[in-house]
Amino acid sequence: MPNIAAVTPAERYPTAHDVGGLGRAVARVRSRIAAAAERAGRSPDEVRLLPVSKTVPEDRLRLAVQAGCRELGENKVQEAARKRHALADLDVRWSVIGHLQTNKARDVAAWASELQALDRLRVAEALDRRLASADRTLDVYVQVNTSAEDSKFGMPPAELPAFLAALPAYPRLRVRGLMTLAVLSDDPARVRECFALLRTLRDRARDTDPDLVGAGELSMGMSGDFEIAVEEGATCVRVGQAIFGARAVPDSVYWPEATRDRR
Repeated sequence: MPNIAAVTPAERYPTAHDVGGLGRAVARVRSRIAAAAERAGRSPDEVRLLPVSKTVPEDRLRLAVQAGCRELGENKVQEAARKRHALADLDVRWSVIGHLQTNKARDVAAWASELQALDRLRVAEALDRRLASADRTLDVYVQVNTSAEDSKFGMPPAELPAFLAALPAYPRLRVRGLMTLAVLSDDPARVRECFALLRTLRDRARDTDPDLVGAGELSMGMSGDFEIAVEEGATCVRVGQAIFGARAVPDSVYWPEATRDRR
């Protein structure tokens, strides 16, 4: 991992303002995914790229869809709902990838294609109830705090087995796998440990009862660390700035613990 403190986010993540530029940005990310997969002896086809569109205005998202982005990830339900309404004429799947409060379960149950941040049974119960009313199902990833940072969302690794064992009680939720955010560090070894731990937790769950983790997917890796995540087994990487450019809004708006932009 390069020393990201040596350059500003704007220098590291230039902003594209047209279809061609966005298409080239996506292609560069896919090329880096492919190279990382090759280093790990994996096929690039095993890795799904989820563009993260938070703070990106609707007009640029329309260009991104023209450039080939057919699914977008948002942290905040309210922002996702607004953009979904504005882009209702386009064929886009919306993923909610940020912490979810129970009072937002109705919105997510109504239109989201997936939730990548399930970490409480109260949320599972609220979603299941709302999904039943809407006659829908929802793909979910269970979020695990692999960095042991108190400020991060996600359950401690030790709580994962009991949580997974409880989820079959909510039949409208389709568990696809696990999700994590790595430690915020310029040390690749520390980042890699977080991703390796999530893979180990997935493997242990499979050994106990493979049905509990569904397809056993691993959503991990963002703009600053997705190549390490792919090397450690990621099946989904959540990439925003490397596609859309540096954000003007600081990450503290989305993660109070964050000190610099990273997704």
